[in-house]
Amino acid sequence: MAQKTVRIRDVAREAGVSTATVSRALSNPDLLTESTRKAVEDAVRITGYRVNHAARNLRMQRAGAVLVLVPNLGNPFFSTILAAISESFAGTDTSVLIADTASGGRELTGYFLDGRIDGMISLDGGLAQSDLAAFDSAGVAERIVFACEWVDGSTLPSVRSDNEEGARLAVQHLHDLGHRDIAHVTGPAGNVLTKARRAGMLAERARLGLPSRDDWIIRGDFSLASGRDAAHRIIAMKDRPSAVFCASDQVAFALMSTLMEAGLRVPEDISVIGFDDIELSKVYTPSLTTIRQDRHALGRRAAQLLLEQIAAAGDPLAPVAPDRVEMVGVELVTRQSTAVPG
Repeated sequence: MAQKTVRIRDVAREAGVSTATVSRALSNPDLLTESTRKAVEDAVRITGYRVNHAARNLRMQRAGAVLVLVPNLGNPFFSTILAAISESFAGTDTSVLIADTASGGRELTGYFLDGRIDGMISLDGGLAQSDLAAFDSAGVAERIVFACEWVDGSTLPSVRSDNEEGARLAVQHLHDLGHRDIAHVTGPAGNVLTKARRAGMLAERARLGLPSRDDWIIRGDFSLASGRDAAHRIIAMKDRPSAVFCASDQVAFALMSTLMEAGLRVPEDISVIGFDDIELSKVYTPSLTTIRQDRHALGRRAAQLLLEQIAAAGDPLAPVAPDRVEMVGVELVTRQSTAVPG
């Protein structure tokens, strides 16, 4: 025998209130008295009523989903950020969709215009100006938040780590150990994280009066391959640096393994420090000294900020937050890959 579908009027009859009151209790419970709210909650439990989120979202002209743009899903750095974003939306009426921008061929405004999403979190600072212009033309820019990365010149709100401070801490740590000849493997050219970490490294090196050499600034791209390439360049140098600051942990892992394959010891011959503190940093041999980003805080705060932006976009009297930048602190984590110069 088919089970009878419980409708909102059945809940209203059980609670002794109007259907409008039941609807209000389900969507805005704070507007009701405690006794009325409890009567509706008891009626929902007794009748077994289940909210039809799809129908409610349709009535409210909501998609019930947000999109997270990731520049490379294969990079383990993003896993904790994505988990924190998903956790932040758990228990809400909003699902989390994920798109890898490395796959290309995307029409990002279409997600909004087709009614598939209510907002977007971008972890990709490589979005083209044409994308940003399209968001603005479509009137959806106020429902977009950058996390971790951002686009220079954009007024969209963002949550980011203090990358310059992290680079400063890395150079200071190596200096405190006694290193004076410090190389740096950068991220990809044009990337905002590359610029910020390089700027922090150069500023701290200048403050400490450390020598500067162009061949000790080695271009990378946050990948394992660029770490191997950087190691080969260092191995071939006549005057090798005594320490290397890598712009990401993945670069540092590949750099260390390639140096050790060539017979150099880490940290006895060359100290290595990374940036990110991904899970592998703790168990790699030698374990990696690095700059910890609070990736959970980055994801959680980005989700909260997006919810605020979506709410503000639906209320013409609510203030929107252009140019809003929230900085998340970083921390030096000392492990086995750095030591006093040999």
